[in-house]
Amino acid sequence: MSRTSAPPPSDAAHPTDSALTHGLKQRHLSMIALGGVIGAGLFVGSGAGIAAAGPSIVIAYGISGLLVMFVMRMLGEMSAANPASGSFSVHAERAIGPWAGFTAGWAFWVLLCVAVGLEGIGAAQIVTGWLPGTPEWAWVALFMVVFLGTNLAAVKNFGEFEFWFAALKVIAITLFLVLGLLAILGVLPGTDSPGTSNLTGEGGFLPNGSEGFIIGLLASVFAYGGLETVTIAAAESEDPVRGVAKAVRTAMWRIAVFYVGSMAVIVALVPWDDPKVAEVGPFYAMLDHLGIGGAAEIMNVVILIALLSAMNANIYGASRMACSLVARGQGPKRLGTVSSGVPRTAVLVSSLFGFLCVLLSYWRPDDVFPWLLNMIGAVILVVWIFIAVSQLILRSRLERRAPEKLVVRMWLFPVLTIVALLAMLGIFLLMLRQPDTRDQLLATGALTAVLVVVGLVRQKRAARTPGA
Repeated sequence: MSRTSAPPPSDAAHPTDSALTHGLKQRHLSMIALGGVIGAGLFVGSGAGIAAAGPSIVIAYGISGLLVMFVMRMLGEMSAANPASGSFSVHAERAIGPWAGFTAGWAFWVLLCVAVGLEGIGAAQIVTGWLPGTPEWAWVALFMVVFLGTNLAAVKNFGEFEFWFAALKVIAITLFLVLGLLAILGVLPGTDSPGTSNLTGEGGFLPNGSEGFIIGLLASVFAYGGLETVTIAAAESEDPVRGVAKAVRTAMWRIAVFYVGSMAVIVALVPWDDPKVAEVGPFYAMLDHLGIGGAAEIMNVVILIALLSAMNANIYGASRMACSLVARGQGPKRLGTVSSGVPRTAVLVSSLFGFLCVLLSYWRPDDVFPWLLNMIGAVILVVWIFIAVSQLILRSRLERRAPEKLVVRMWLFPVLTIVALLAMLGIFLLMLRQPDTRDQLLATGALTAVLVVVGLVRQKRAARTPGA
């Protein structure tokens, strides 16, 4: 399919969306939104942030959470006005041009596929801890086969898996927050209220100064990835416009409850410099601090569920993004084959790419695999920038041409959109200051630059094609 250099003026659905089934219900969408919020990054990755920032990690998660709320509101506005399985890639193509949709879409596809491999490795490590002597790669392969099956079948099967995965995660984190609040109030049997001792002692609220806070802020930003899947899934729901609007609205306040609330409870109960916080995770450290037996195994089960849920969701998101890109002439045609309402070729290729990343972790653990991890390190920020720029352009266009489609509206437009963009650029500058994140930023920059060049070349060729 040839493309012109100008974004398409129509808001009609893309061919791939009409070929896909609409088997997701509102309860599926709501839980997919929730499942995207509660990930392994929260349960495990937050430990490094707490170790660096101390109690100020609560402020760091609050700031990054506010930025994520802005991004989700912008994405929700565009997706409610124009539901599409390509989500922000479609919006970027309409607003900026085909090269932008190409860059945002394929960068996100690479991110999701690599993430599938990483989540498989993490889940396998937990299982081999229970069953020592069994090979990790075999467990990863088993998980891949299971989720390949759920995603090759009707989309409602994916929705059911995610519904129950998300439900278990919500129950786990809700119980965790309730236990923490009871302990803070001193009403949990066998515990005394710590008051503010852990917030003001051991170096104070900012024990490692501004540098520690910056490290914690960067760690918190990248813990929020995964929320975008709900807008991809909306195109396959029974009522895409109402579904995405409701899911985005409910997901935003849950960010505050689950992320900021969890960090506040943890640093109030556990000294931030407790070695267990960084070594085995802050949630385990808190349960252990409260004397709850089997804390390690409880957290391993919760983390395993979070990892398997993320694998399932990322295979789904990668396959739909690839299928949407192909339908817009932005990739190999065979990848866009839809059978019985499911893009089965895209599901298979996305899963195989993820498993290849797992094999690279064994074959080339010292060079190729670390390079791959660095390459996707800041992709989510690149995607967020495309979302913000697209919303700036499309909101003005919609207000002139079809204001009735603005079911969800970005707050204080365009001020907060511009504030969000400036915040993203500020995060890039902070990443350049830190040696670890600098490598990630440079590798992601190289990937983005390659995709931009390829996208521009394809766009120019399409523009020269007669009858494009």
